[in-house]
Amino acid sequence: MRSTTTWLLLIPTLLISCTSRNNAHRTWQVYGGSKENIHYSGLTALDTSNVSRLKVAWAYHTGDAEEMTQIQVNPVIVGDILYGVSPKLKLFAVNAATGKAAWVFDPVNLSGEVKGKGYFQFNACRGVTYYENGAGSRYIFYTAGAKLYCIDADKGVPVTSFGDSGYVDLHHDMGRNMDQLYITSTTPGIIYQDLLIVGTRVAEEAGGAPGYIRAYDVHTGKLRWIFHTIPQPGEAGYDSWEDKDAWQHTGGANAWAGFSVDEEKGIVFAPIGSASYDFYGGRRKGNNLFANCVLALDAATGKRIWHFQTVHHDVWDRDLPTAPMLVTVKKDGKKVDALVQVTKTGFIFLLDRNTGQPLYPVTEMPAPADTALPGEQLSATQPVPSFFKPFARQALLESDLNHLVADSSYQEIRAKLATYKTGHIFNPPSRQGTVIFPGFDGGAEWGGPAVDPETGILYVNASEMPWVLTMVDTKDENPVVKETQLQAGQRLYTAHCMACHGPERKGSSTFPSLVNIRQKYNEMAFTQLVDAGRRMMPAFKQLDSSEKKALASFILDIKAAQSNPFVAPAKNVDAYTNLPYRATGYNKFLTKEGYPAVSPPWGTLSAIDLNTGQLLWKDTLGDYPELKARGIHSGTENYGGPVVTAGGLLFIAATADSKFRAFNKRTGQLLWETDLPACGFATPAVYEVNGKQLVVIACGGGKLGKKSGDTYLAFSL
Repeated sequence: MRSTTTWLLLIPTLLISCTSRNNAHRTWQVYGGSKENIHYSGLTALDTSNVSRLKVAWAYHTGDAEEMTQIQVNPVIVGDILYGVSPKLKLFAVNAATGKAAWVFDPVNLSGEVKGKGYFQFNACRGVTYYENGAGSRYIFYTAGAKLYCIDADKGVPVTSFGDSGYVDLHHDMGRNMDQLYITSTTPGIIYQDLLIVGTRVAEEAGGAPGYIRAYDVHTGKLRWIFHTIPQPGEAGYDSWEDKDAWQHTGGANAWAGFSVDEEKGIVFAPIGSASYDFYGGRRKGNNLFANCVLALDAATGKRIWHFQTVHHDVWDRDLPTAPMLVTVKKDGKKVDALVQVTKTGFIFLLDRNTGQPLYPVTEMPAPADTALPGEQLSATQPVPSFFKPFARQALLESDLNHLVADSSYQEIRAKLATYKTGHIFNPPSRQGTVIFPGFDGGAEWGGPAVDPETGILYVNASEMPWVLTMVDTKDENPVVKETQLQAGQRLYTAHCMACHGPERKGSSTFPSLVNIRQKYNEMAFTQLVDAGRRMMPAFKQLDSSEKKALASFILDIKAAQSNPFVAPAKNVDAYTNLPYRATGYNKFLTKEGYPAVSPPWGTLSAIDLNTGQLLWKDTLGDYPELKARGIHSGTENYGGPVVTAGGLLFIAATADSKFRAFNKRTGQLLWETDLPACGFATPAVYEVNGKQLVVIACGGGKLGKKSGDTYLAFSL
């Protein structure tokens, strides 16, 4: 699918100018290409006339991929060195021209423990942060487990003057003891002067850690400031929570998707996620500031300058998925410093960078409030931008269902849809099942869009996969009746595991099945896994030994233990975490053949003029090979973003068909594609070394049921 508008319409509106031109954006020393987060390269050696001749320049294999590992990294290049991270969080430096290894830092020693104190968990990692001060200090910052490391960029060893001999534990500096909670950082922090500003990923269940934003001294690791994304008494936003003690119990509202910085104005911009628990807000009534906000903070002090909330009282997991892009647009004949924030729902918010006010009307539209979950209190309205049309479909009706499958399969999804709550983007969670479309992974996702500062065109890739959110009643966490190990294990599974692995323990394309996990884990190994976590699974250190034993009896199907009495631990039950309802999991709405229940396209790439709001072209992104053989260009779900260049190109991998593609940015015409050794679920980086322009992509796979990979692949002429 491609819709186009004559490119000549752009000439009167060549608009955007991000800070500087000509020599700007010729390096890739920052995650996303620049602190404006616009994914743009000013290099021109690769262009529309020669991109078809691209060949592999080098490949670097990390050697540590295994089942379901991923590489989501957008690497940085400084001089002739590329810095990246492996599936198992080994930080490495390679020659950017040849791929030859310079050094590798492994945070895990031979005994399997992290270097430093405490346990280790493999988290997703999307990149690193580079710092230099011109006086010889050159650092790489990245997070492995809960530890934020400072590594000598030349030697690949910890900088011992930083924090605790080279790292800071992200559990600390939070104002209260968070040692038992899941805290890591998946998207790299950003530098402002001598500060490293970081966000975190936290557990999305009730009782998770809050997502406070922190700034550390780059040399010492000392905390310089903290911003409470869940306000405390006396702070702005506190009155948006009906329960005045909620700040002591509620988690989330975290800046997991990174930052952008306006260095001239001294402002850091943060996209904030939803408050937890994601899908039931009866214990967090109100609009829940600063969840789901674009936040503008004084980068030197952490003081709030302004905020803009994109979803009120979120019960749909509609985190802001990527940092805003800093642009300068032309409105009413005048240039305006602005920012662009895309969302999982396909909305585009264009805000004044100085004030946070929308440049064009954002309407508070009435939203369904007829929740069937007692205790819930939904927002009566939700903000909807009017200037840009959504770049993804937002409602699933019977007429939208997938007709590519056999009639029996179509009738099955048609019957299911008739039982679901559907047709409105803000339908509340329900026991019958609520269609979430676009799904929990967008619309836009963490890869983020690209913006061309010479033309003012935004390029955004999107997934169009419907999901179904089903709520169930939960048992009291402090039951009066006596339980067996099996009964307690089932209750604990519902409370802590079902949201990811599903009611039948079958998992999903993102989370593994637990059905036959007893073939891989005995009780001791399972308990260690629950204690430490692994990859996307947080540690459950809040469970005591009797609860872990009961959970093991259920998940590992230990028959001999299941009838034994469960001895409940003596502990106070927190009303904020002992919720009456929980979701059954992250469930995609699929046909029995495994295709999305909605008709194609299932992945798209759009070019949108930020001055006029006009859609310039839209193309389907990705293919299912068996459908392509039938002449059907379907698109696929996609993870990772595009890069646009001054040479007229747009590079993107991201799709489930393991392709890497280059498009003509003006027309959307596909100019080049190649097969990757594994899906490139990451954003490419474009750079120049020794006078040659290259583009590199991390090929880690591991999502959507695809094989995992260990390769960074660079291309040049």
